[in-house]
Amino acid sequence: MRVLIVEDHPKMASYLKQALTEQGHAVDLAYTGREALDWAAGVPFDLIVLDLMLPEVDGLTVCRTLRNRGIGARILMLTARDAVDDRVLGLDAGADDYLVKPFELKELLARLRALARRQANRSVTNTLQVADLTMNTHTRCVMRGETLIHLTHKEYAVLECLLREPERVLTRTEIAEAVWNYDVYNQSNVVDVYIRNLRRKIDDPFALNLIHTVRGAGYRLSAQGDSD
Repeated sequence: MRVLIVEDHPKMASYLKQALTEQGHAVDLAYTGREALDWAAGVPFDLIVLDLMLPEVDGLTVCRTLRNRGIGARILMLTARDAVDDRVLGLDAGADDYLVKPFELKELLARLRALARRQANRSVTNTLQVADLTMNTHTRCVMRGETLIHLTHKEYAVLECLLREPERVLTRTEIAEAVWNYDVYNQSNVVDVYIRNLRRKIDDPFALNLIHTVRGAGYRLSAQGDSD
């Protein structure tokens, strides 16, 4: 998933980014409310971790503005204030959940997992499948027929992008924006590298190739042929 962390304390922001990156998410950082609004205007985030107390534009205003713009990313609001009225203000502004500082990392991760499950654009089933390739998004288990496929976090994320929209040609930019932060995908051929890795694991050992290159466009996952 693509996550935006909006936190004005650099150490806390870096800590959260590392933790979420280790969970396989693509993470970007904003340190002010204005930066958050700028990021959200150009990038389709799935989740936003939003501090309440921010320079330039406060978290409540950021949250209201995002909702007024029609941005549907799930928002987890962070604050050092534990008053009921503060929590109500955050939820009324459009936040989906509220977490009081200091918090345990495992609780934040659990809250984000819960929010991710509620995303309207996610499939209601835990199983994605094309031909004999299956992915269980709950257990993160990937099978090709009876063979268990071992994938890294990023390999899994790239494959999930393809499996969620089988037959559709996904551009390198679309894949990269869903899996990596801006600095990574804007400076490398990282998508091509991971596609090659996936092909070695889910195509090369089997008779039917599922990952196809569409020359000049991108990649698609299909049980049909016509690979360039």
